[in-house]
Amino acid sequence: MSNELHPSIVALVALSANIAANHPNQGLCQVDKLKGYGVAKEQIDAVIEIARHIRDEAAQKLDASFDEAYAERWAPAKPAIKPDPFANIAVVGGGGACCTSTKSGQSCC
Repeated sequence: MSNELHPSIVALVALSANIAANHPNQGLCQVDKLKGYGVAKEQIDAVIEIARHIRDEAAQKLDASFDEAYAERWAPAKPAIKPDPFANIAVVGGGGACCTSTKSGQSCC
């Protein structure tokens, strides 16, 4: 059994990586390859949608993280208080999805 991926799978992965990374070439070379391999437009469209969704979700999370750190820089200094040994006990949260679905309902997880 060979460990090599089929060229169409490699092209789909490369296309999604190009889109998610905002690569200047935009993955258009991979689109031409995928067309040549006979991959359906609907399958390529699904990969594009998922890649854009992941890219946009990552940007939103980075923006939120930046905004939080930026706001902390302007917050007044907190007064020093005696440390409470029980203050750092972890609380298990309700969890959550690792990502959300795309507009058409495609799962990216």
